Amino acid sequence: MSPLEPPRTRRVAVIGGTRIPFARSDGPYATASDQEMLTAALDGLVERYGLETPGAVGEFVAGAVLKHSRDFNLARETVLGSKLDARTPAYDIQQACGTGLQAVVAAANKIALGQTEAAIAGGADTASDAPLGVNDDLRRILLEARRAKSFAGRVRAFAKVRPGHLVPDIPRNAEPRTGLSMGEHAAVTARAWGITREAQDELAATSHQRLAAAYERGFFQDLVIPFRGLARDQNLRPGSTVEKLAALKPVFGTDAPGPTMTAGNSTPLTDGAALVLVASEEWAAERGLEPLAHLTVYETAAVDFVHGDVEGGADGLLMAPAHAVPRMLERAGLGLEDFDLVEIHEAFASQVLATLAAWEKRGLAPVDRARLNVAGSSLATGHPFAATGARIVATLAKLLAERDGPARGLISICAAGGQGVTAILERT
Repeated sequence: MSPLEPPRTRRVAVIGGTRIPFARSDGPYATASDQEMLTAALDGLVERYGLETPGAVGEFVAGAVLKHSRDFNLARETVLGSKLDARTPAYDIQQACGTGLQAVVAAANKIALGQTEAAIAGGADTASDAPLGVNDDLRRILLEARRAKSFAGRVRAFAKVRPGHLVPDIPRNAEPRTGLSMGEHAAVTARAWGITREAQDELAATSHQRLAAAYERGFFQDLVIPFRGLARDQNLRPGSTVEKLAALKPVFGTDAPGPTMTAGNSTPLTDGAALVLVASEEWAAERGLEPLAHLTVYETAAVDFVHGDVEGGADGLLMAPAHAVPRMLERAGLGLEDFDLVEIHEAFASQVLATLAAWEKRGLAPVDRARLNVAGSSLATGHPFAATGARIVATLAKLLAERDGPARGLISICAAGGQGVTAILERT
């Protein structure tokens, strides 16, 4: 028997995407689960592209960062509750804030290798319906009671319960290794790179203004579907200005002189879901669908934000894209000057500015701000952790499709745990 030939890769087309409007936590989606939001986004995509027929797509890949135990099979349960064929295989994936993009990459890899023809990928997250864990000491007591062989043994176990054991464990926006929140980590990086308050407020105001302009021109008409009374992202402040943002008090880094990070130049806790349809060119052609762009290269990286050069800025919690993008560009034989559009996830305005500075320090060309996040980004839309990557892929693909002739776009997403996920989209 002759050995199998290595598979030849195919181009992966981004056909389109659908998301629900993003909402501030404890707002309109306060009682919506990850599954409900993800199902709404999926049904919207199915209806838009006529994917109700059996076997329309090969897989559904999605994830969430804040998951209840009931969501252990979130992607599959979403399929079963949606208009997509119930025979469609599905699986969960999670890489913190990079989940949505990593899900798209996972789906794209199978398409590239010819293992499937089309897939839907993305994610959902709710900061409102966060899981509450049983106090760990109480959990151990309950397990002890369950293992007891007699009624007396169970009584002895329950007798250990104290009032403090009844306080639930609530998810914290903090890194387990350091105990610092993401905002506090970002404040350290902002100081290391000398990022000013004025620059952060300018970037934040621009994000709101550009998102508002994109809505006004109808850009999101086929990308965003209404959900629970919302038709636009709730966090959007069309009238946001540098002057208004300057009036806000700092909320991160206040333990050091000259804090610069406020609620206005930081991303709020958000609920939402977003999905992307990716496919082979053959699959798209058979259905008369014009690809918006192609996903061509991707790269991940991680930094040692516990023991590395944190104070110097190189290994800040959210600085992994500063390492991933140069590696990706070298592999692709490209420079930042070769990109028409650049999408950097705005976890914090300071993080975007630090990333830009780090790229320049590593020898990359400066990014023209006119090409950066041209339809707004996370500071204006909000950031449902696992949904952000899919939102950016769909947005960038459509922006590239609007341009005359070939175009290229870069995606850079930082993630908790000191990780980063980056990718390149191209329109030929």
